[in-house]
Amino acid sequence: MKRADSTFVPALGFHRLTPLYDAVVGLTTREKRVKQALIAQAGLAPGLEVLDLACGTGTLAVWVKRQYPRLSMSAVDADPAILTLARRKADKAGISVDFAQAMSQALPYADARFDRVLSSLFFHHLSWEVKQRTARELFRIIKPGGQLHVADWGKPENPLMRSLFLFIQLLDGFANTGDNLAGRLVPLFEAAGFVEVTQARTFNTLFGTMALYSAVKPG
Repeated sequence: MKRADSTFVPALGFHRLTPLYDAVVGLTTREKRVKQALIAQAGLAPGLEVLDLACGTGTLAVWVKRQYPRLSMSAVDADPAILTLARRKADKAGISVDFAQAMSQALPYADARFDRVLSSLFFHHLSWEVKQRTARELFRIIKPGGQLHVADWGKPENPLMRSLFLFIQLLDGFANTGDNLAGRLVPLFEAAGFVEVTQARTFNTLFGTMALYSAVKPG
């Protein structure tokens, strides 16, 4: 689930690199620390309906379900190849996750379905227009009082982080990643109707500054 319109770019940009996705992300983005912080921030509990948006190989969904086996876990991505890896990962772990294939701006879920939506390293792939459409779609499927929690690139904390982020921009595009550099995710979620939108913790990585965002749908 990686690109702006009716198409998507595979993980790491090329289908042939998809099998390397977990290793690359784990080595370069402080994945375990960032995703565990995102899970903790989400305030999960038994009985909640949770969605992992743009789930990739399913790491976040599997970790959530392992820690909270009594919640209902769904996950969605547009890439059928990476969903195959995600299903295998969940099956190997003996964990039940409801996987679906769809674009972020046209999700196959009813209004007010989820208590929480989590997403990691996704929004920076999207054009501004599709970021807006995706944010509105998330507002639609989240329950009143429900929450959105996002981990993605943020404003660089220093010149080194800005320089390192050039690699991400060369790989994923300057226009769409520029929204993250400019701090536009907070106003993006606010414009979609969310309240209490905040950027919380940040993490410096080999490719730049990662930030955690949270937002609430009014009850």
